[in-house]
Amino acid sequence: MFSYYLQLGLRSLRRNPVLTGLMVVAIGFGVAASMTTYSVFRATSRNPIPQKSDVLYNVQVDNFGPDNTEKGEPPPALSYLDATALQRAHKAKRQAITYPIGISIIPEDPSHLPMQEGGYATGADFFPMFDVPFVQGGPWTADDDEKHASVAVISTSLNNKLFDGGQSVGKQVNVDGRLFRIVGVIEDWAPQPLFFDVPNTGGFDEGASLYVPFNRAVDLKMPNNGNNNCPKDPGEGWDTYLHSECIWLSLWTEIPTAADARAYREYLTGYAAEQQRSGRFAWAPNVRLRDVMDWLTVQKVVPPESTVSLIVSLGFLVICLVNTIGLLLAKFMRRAPEIGVRRALGASRKDIYAQFLIEAGTIGVAGGLLGLLLTGLGILGVGLVFPERIARLATVDPMLVLMTLVVAIVASVVAAFYPTWRASLVQPAWQLKSN
Repeated sequence: MFSYYLQLGLRSLRRNPVLTGLMVVAIGFGVAASMTTYSVFRATSRNPIPQKSDVLYNVQVDNFGPDNTEKGEPPPALSYLDATALQRAHKAKRQAITYPIGISIIPEDPSHLPMQEGGYATGADFFPMFDVPFVQGGPWTADDDEKHASVAVISTSLNNKLFDGGQSVGKQVNVDGRLFRIVGVIEDWAPQPLFFDVPNTGGFDEGASLYVPFNRAVDLKMPNNGNNNCPKDPGEGWDTYLHSECIWLSLWTEIPTAADARAYREYLTGYAAEQQRSGRFAWAPNVRLRDVMDWLTVQKVVPPESTVSLIVSLGFLVICLVNTIGLLLAKFMRRAPEIGVRRALGASRKDIYAQFLIEAGTIGVAGGLLGLLLTGLGILGVGLVFPERIARLATVDPMLVLMTLVVAIVASVVAAFYPTWRASLVQPAWQLKSN
């Protein structure tokens, strides 16, 4: 019966091409608007490391005090004093201090100009903690951290630029006139949102080309290429800066269990209390330990315009569905004589429902195909509304294609329920008598 009802539906749609076209356009535009904005919302709100997001924690310790913070929220980064003290305590399974560095890579070939690249100073635990994918070699070791070794991990893109994509482990890279031995090459890795460096990137960035040990970067006085907030003037000189209350470092930890996380949170409270007793802090301990998704929520990584545009587009889809309901109601009720004859010949209300819902589903398929085309065009134009770093994340993938078709078909069938119900109430006797 499905194929029979499908034939009836297609025949009915061909009899009213203008009305059919209006319904297809309404569904197509409504679905395209919602799917385009959903693609942006999905990209900005996804879990960047789902396999470990519940065991990775960002550390916050309030060294600014209540007069310099909002709503009791500690600063989003740590000072050098706090970050290094917590790292030395090593109360977590893995931990890594990180800060962005702006660097110049000087090629061996003197005919090539230096290249400005983004990088990070961090620790050996950074790579296994965040499941960074290697294509050559591996991360440096904890011993390299302790010895302040001049080692580096580079990205595939930088490896292609410097060594034509060949084997580069064991070779040297010139960073601002200083040589670093390459120990590993990673894929061009930049999880989105870039959860481990939200304060400096807003959560969206193309990633880094080079990673060096934090201790070595501090030795070489590599300047912070990110945000730097100070409650007061830190004074002159690198050492003075390191011992100031300026915040510029991120500390991430890997803590396997909830019990361990509670113990670490208690340790942070005890650490802050100790700083209070020593006279450094003049306020009660104020610390936070947040996993990846909580951190992204607190930092409001999802752009407000993404959420607003999604809500508006869903409202537009509802308006399109209301219009489709009206068009379907007019179309179905014009076929009251046909329905009356079918009912008189033995068709049940269930049969009427099946026929008309299949017809509506056919409209949904056509609207979905139009919606796919319009969604593709919409994603190409996302950059007109959102910043480029966010717009580039919106893509048409198989999941979005499937969702577009499913939403179009389901929306059309849902819109057809009321018109179909009204059509099923047609009394055969009245139709036969009047005709």
